[in-house]
Amino acid sequence: MTDVAVPLTTRKDWSSDQEVRWCPGCGDYSILTAVQMLMPDLGAKREDTVFVSGIGCSSRFPYYMETYGVHSIHGRAPAMATGIAVSRPDLHVWVITGDGDALSIGGNHLLHALRRNVNLTIILFNNQIYGLTKGQYSPTSETGKVTKSTPFGSVDQPYNPVSLALGAEAGFVARTHDMDRKHMMDTFRRAYEHQGASLVEVYQNCNVFNDGAFAEITGRDARDSMLIPLVHGEPVRFGVEGERGVVVSSDGAARIVSVDDVGEDALLVHDEHREDPGLAFLLSRLSSGPTMPTPIGVFRDVDRPDYGSMVNAQLLDAAERKGPGDLSALLHSGATWTVE
Repeated sequence: MTDVAVPLTTRKDWSSDQEVRWCPGCGDYSILTAVQMLMPDLGAKREDTVFVSGIGCSSRFPYYMETYGVHSIHGRAPAMATGIAVSRPDLHVWVITGDGDALSIGGNHLLHALRRNVNLTIILFNNQIYGLTKGQYSPTSETGKVTKSTPFGSVDQPYNPVSLALGAEAGFVARTHDMDRKHMMDTFRRAYEHQGASLVEVYQNCNVFNDGAFAEITGRDARDSMLIPLVHGEPVRFGVEGERGVVVSSDGAARIVSVDDVGEDALLVHDEHREDPGLAFLLSRLSSGPTMPTPIGVFRDVDRPDYGSMVNAQLLDAAERKGPGDLSALLHSGATWTVE
């Protein structure tokens, strides 16, 4: 980013003149509002910001931001964004994607963007359904889900996006939900400020094709007893009065216990900066779906060199050692021949 002073902006400055067209009541509105309200506080410049999306309801997002934007093709947003981020390290590149777009046809691209640690802020809207194409099951739909494409119930094992990202050793992995704007904004800020690949899963309600998918844990009356807040350096505990907590048992599994039964000293202390992602992965497996107590917040925040910086350092080193390249000579060298 440049050192030039950034003019003060407001949410209006970050909102385009395009009519926002999602179904009334869709959780996407809440996520869009959170991002538009956050951008002025980040000290970002609109001309240094790019939103890249794939295909799906979430992928309308770039149209509604008064920045540069690319509405790319199905699943390829991370690949498109990788090219932008590596070739233009002065830009801040956001990827907006959904559970179908990112984890089905786009799964390969997402994995490698995370593995390489490309400097991207990836927001994954997870509504556990295909919304744009009218209600087919998605890679995060629960086993047994009855939809237009699974009339007898899905037999697929669903993805856990946080586990997937941790398995790819993404440097920053977090989860939030569309019913808590402050939590979203705080989480998006952390992701934006992280240098390297950041992935934030957002539990997002599709009120037309999968309404209430997360109500058992994100409903206002359910949050205290069902959401497990992850706070760096603090014991992992939750409940209306903090009466429940998480321990790692002798068999290596993370389990939910009564704090009175084990004592606070026995609780797992959250360490988001731990180099080994193993404990973060254990936390991501506490819940097999949004009907059980579910961790929320930052699972991992670890610094390592980002892909674009390393690639560009190699190019500079090669130029210093060998001088400027000759594209014509390159194209006519090596594996070229004349057929007579």
